[in-house]
Amino acid sequence: MKAIKGGEFLIREVKKEDVFITEQFSEEQQMMKDAVVEFIDREVWPIKERFEEKDYALTEELMRKAGEMGFLGVSIPEQYGGIGMGFVSTMLVTDYISAASGSLGTAYGAHTGIGTMPIFLYGTEAQKEKYLPILTSGEKFGAYCLTEPGAGSDANSGKTTATLTKDGKHYLINGQKMWISNAGFAEIFIVFARIGDDKNITGFLMDYDKNSPNGVSFGDEEKKLGITSSSTRQVFFSDTKIPIENMLADRGQGFKIALNSLNVGRIKLAAACLDASRRILTESVKYANERIQFKKPISSFGAVQSKFAEMATKTFTIDAGSYRAAKDIQNYIDTLLASGKTHQESELEAFSEYAIEAAILKVYGSEVSQFVTDEGIQIFGGMGFSKDTPMEAAWRDARITRIYEGTNEINRLLTVGMLLKKAFKGDIDLLTPAMAVGKSLMEIPSFDTPDYSELFSEEKEMISKLKKAFLMIAGKAVETYGMELEEHQQLILAAAEVLIEIYMAESAVLKAEKVADLGSLESAKGQIAMAKLNLHNAVEVVNSKGKEAITYFSEGDEQRMMLMGLKRFTKYTNLPNVIALRKEISAIVIKENKYCF
Repeated sequence: MKAIKGGEFLIREVKKEDVFITEQFSEEQQMMKDAVVEFIDREVWPIKERFEEKDYALTEELMRKAGEMGFLGVSIPEQYGGIGMGFVSTMLVTDYISAASGSLGTAYGAHTGIGTMPIFLYGTEAQKEKYLPILTSGEKFGAYCLTEPGAGSDANSGKTTATLTKDGKHYLINGQKMWISNAGFAEIFIVFARIGDDKNITGFLMDYDKNSPNGVSFGDEEKKLGITSSSTRQVFFSDTKIPIENMLADRGQGFKIALNSLNVGRIKLAAACLDASRRILTESVKYANERIQFKKPISSFGAVQSKFAEMATKTFTIDAGSYRAAKDIQNYIDTLLASGKTHQESELEAFSEYAIEAAILKVYGSEVSQFVTDEGIQIFGGMGFSKDTPMEAAWRDARITRIYEGTNEINRLLTVGMLLKKAFKGDIDLLTPAMAVGKSLMEIPSFDTPDYSELFSEEKEMISKLKKAFLMIAGKAVETYGMELEEHQQLILAAAEVLIEIYMAESAVLKAEKVADLGSLESAKGQIAMAKLNLHNAVEVVNSKGKEAITYFSEGDEQRMMLMGLKRFTKYTNLPNVIALRKEISAIVIKENKYCF
C-alpha cells in the first residue's frame, strides 16, 4: 500500500497494518524505554517535590545526567555525537523522561527540540560539527530566543535587530527576548533578529560565556504558575557580536526555521504529556483503592469509576495517535533517505509533510494532560488541593502545554488551514470526495441491516461517516467564503474539532484492533472498550460542532438537508452502552491498581 501522506487520513481508509503501536517496540527501543523509566524512578520521582522550590540547579544537574546516559541525542546521527535511533525512539524518550516533572520535561524538550534541531536541520556542516556533539552530550545546553514582548504568536513581527559591522565580519544584535526556557544555564543560543528592512527575520547561533557576556544580560527568573524549576528568563542583547559564519541558514530564513521547528516541537509535546498522564492515573487509582469512605474504598463508587475510565481512555488515545504519527514521519524520512536525500533534507521534508498531524496531537495531548490532572485532583479530594500530594503540581505544570509550541487556538486554526492549503496546491484531493458527499445527500439512504460481526466493523463505518461529515462542512464552508474563510475563525475552530476527533478516534480504534490481533480479544478487552468509548465521545463532539458550523453558513432547505446529512453521519446502528464500557475499563485499572494498557 502506498504510504499515507500528511492529512490524507481524511480521504483514505487506514488499516491496522498501516499504524505503529507501542506494543511493537523493538528490543533496542524497549531497552531504551527501560533505561529512561529507571532513570526517572531512581533520580527524579523520589525528589519531585524539590521541583516546586525553584531548584534550577537540580534541573540542570538532571539534564547533565540525561546527557551522560545518551538521552539528549537519540535521533541525531552518530557522526554528530548522537545515537541515531530514529524519530519513534525520540518520541519514546520524550514520553517517559517527562513523566515526573513538567520542569524537567520542559528543559528536556526545549534543549533537544528547539535548542538543537534547528542546527541539525538548517546548520552548515561546520556548524553541526561544532555544536551538535556538545549539545547531545549535555556538555552545554541550548536555548531558543524567538518570543518578544510584542511578538508572541506573531513571531515574524520581532523588533530585535542585526546590523553588519563595518568590517563585515560580525552582526551586532540589539533587542529583547522573553519566556526563554533554559536561559539560566544555556550556553548556546539560537537568536532571531531582523537585518535592515527585511520582510522576514534571520536566525543566528550565539555562544555565551558568563565570564565574557558580550553584551548579553538576563532578567530575573520568571515567577510562574507551574514548571517552577524550569529556568525561564528574559534575555537582553546590547551590541552583541555574532560572527557572520554563525548565521543559521540564509538571510531571511528565520521565520521558516521557526515554523518548521514548531512542527517537531508540537508532536513531541504530545508525547511529553503521555507518561505523566499514565502516572497521574496510577496514583489516582492507588489512592482510591486505599481511601475508605462509608466503609468502602472510594474506587468502588461509580462516580470515581467513571473518572478512571475517561482518564484511561484519553491517555490511551493520545498514545495511539502519537506513535502512529511518529512512525509515519519515520517511514517518510526513511523513504527520502533511500531516494538519495540527506538526513537533514529528509527530516525537514517529513516534519513539514505531517504538520497537520503534529498540530492535532499538540492540541489533543495538552488537553488530555490538563483533563487527567484535573480529575486526579478531584479523586484525591481535599488532599488533591494540598501540596503534600503530587496532583496540584501536576495540574499546574500541565497548564503551560496549552500555550507553548503555539497556543491551542492557533493550532486548531492551523489544522484546517494547512489541510485546505494542501488541497488548493493539489497535494491532496479533497474536492472529489467532498463533491461525492454532497451528491450523496440527495440520495435515498440504504435501509439494509449491515453485518457487524467483525471486530470494529461498525466503528470503522462510523469513522468513515465522520470523515464525510467533515468533508461536507469544509466543502460548503470553502464554497461559501472562498479565500475569505480565514476571517471566520469560530467556524474554522468548529471544523477543527471535527478533524481532531476523527484522527484521534481512528488512531484509538486501529491501536485496539492491532493489540487484539497481536494477542486475543480477551487480552485486549480494555483497549477495545476504550476505543469504543472514545469513538462515542468523538461522535458527540462531531454532532455538536457540526451543527454549530452548519447553522452558521447555511439556511433554509440547504441547511435542513445538511443537518439531515449530519444526523445520518453521526448515527449508530447499535448505540454503545457507555456506562457498561466505563465500568469495564475502570474494573481493569482498579484490579491492576494502575494504568496498565
